[in-house]
Amino acid sequence: MSHYELAILGSPTEAERAALVRAIATLVGDFGIEIGRELILHDGASVAGRNPRAAFVAAYFGGVPASDVEAARMLVAQSAPVIPTVGPTQEFGTCIPDFLQSANGLRRRGDDEPMRELAAALLECIGLLRQQRRVFVSYRRTEARAAALQLHDLLSARGFDVFLDTHDIRPGDPFQEVLWHRLVDSDVMVMLDTPTYFESRWTRQEIGRARAKEIHVLRVIWPGLEPNRMTDLAETVYLDADELTGSDGPIVDTAADAILLRVEDLRSRSIAARFMSITGKLRADIVKIGAEVEGIGAHRAIAVRLLDQRKVWAYPIVGIPTAEILNDVVEKARRAEQQGIPVLVYDHIGIRQAWTAHLKWLDEQIAAVRAIKVSDAGWELAGWEA
Repeated sequence: MSHYELAILGSPTEAERAALVRAIATLVGDFGIEIGRELILHDGASVAGRNPRAAFVAAYFGGVPASDVEAARMLVAQSAPVIPTVGPTQEFGTCIPDFLQSANGLRRRGDDEPMRELAAALLECIGLLRQQRRVFVSYRRTEARAAALQLHDLLSARGFDVFLDTHDIRPGDPFQEVLWHRLVDSDVMVMLDTPTYFESRWTRQEIGRARAKEIHVLRVIWPGLEPNRMTDLAETVYLDADELTGSDGPIVDTAADAILLRVEDLRSRSIAARFMSITGKLRADIVKIGAEVEGIGAHRAIAVRLLDQRKVWAYPIVGIPTAEILNDVVEKARRAEQQGIPVLVYDHIGIRQAWTAHLKWLDEQIAAVRAIKVSDAGWELAGWEA
C-alpha cells in the first residue's frame, strides 16, 4: 500500500509533466522511496481513487481553457491540499479556476525548468521535506561580508530562513550557543571559502560541526584557492576572478543564481541523510532491547513492537522540535488512524540547554505526544509507559 500519493492536474505540457516527475523521483529517491511503490502519481482521471489514508498533495497547472476542473473541485471539497502553479508569464487570475485562487500559488521561474522548486513544495506538503527551509552562511567577515549579505537577501527572497551571525543573534544572547543552535536546525551550510577561512577556529568549528551533524555543505570557492581536506566531500562552486565585483563580493548575478539552485538541490539530500542517520540509530537501539521494527507507515513513521507486544509509532524528525512540530506529529498520527501515543524522536546534540528544558516542559504538559532523544531511545522504549 502506498504511503504517499501526488496528483499532477491542470494543463502541464508533456515536457513540464516529465520534468516534474523527474524532479520528484530524484528527491524521493534520497529517502529510498520509489515512484510506483511507496509513492503513487495520479492524473485527473485516477485521482478520485486515491488512498485517503496516504499523505497527499496535488499540483494544479494553470491554463486557458482550464483542465481537470472537476477533479480539482473534488479535492478542495475533501480539504485535500492543492498547489496552484503558473508559468513565468501567465496571469494567476486568468489561468487558475476561481475556487483555487484562495490558495497561495507558486509562480514557476524561468531558470527552474527542472521544476525543483515545485517538486520541493509538493514534498513539503506530504511531510518528506520539512516546511522550514533553513540555510546557514559560514564566512569570514573580513573577506566575504558583501557576498554573505547578498546571499542572505537572495535566499530570503526565495523563501529560505537564512542565518547570518550579524543579522540573527540578538544583543545579550550567548553568541556561540545561539550559533550552534541555529546550525543544527539548518538544512544546508553555504561556506564562503576565502583565503583565510581555515585560519579562524570559529569557521573551522562551523564546518566541522556541520559535517558531524551530516548537514550538507555547499563550498563557494574564491578564485585561486587550493582544496582543503576538511571539505573533500562538500559540493563545490568555483568562482572566477570576473565573478566577484570586489574582493569580498558581491557575486555577479549569473554565478549567484547558480549558487541558489545548488542550495535547492542539496537541501533534500541533506535532510534525507540526517533522517536516515536518526532512523539508523533508532533501529539499532530497538534491536538492542529485543523489540522489533514492524514496518514503515505514512509520513515515514516507524512501527515498533515492544517486548510486551504493544505497538508504538515513532516519528524521526530532522532539526529542532517545536510545539508546532509536536502538533503536526499528532495530526499525522490521527490522519493515519494509528493507535496509541505517537513518539517524536530527535537528535538533541547542539540544541541550546534553554530549548532542551522547554522541550522537557512541553513533554510534561502535552499528553497527546511524547518526545525522546534518539540517544535515549533504547532506554526510554525498554521501560515505556504511555
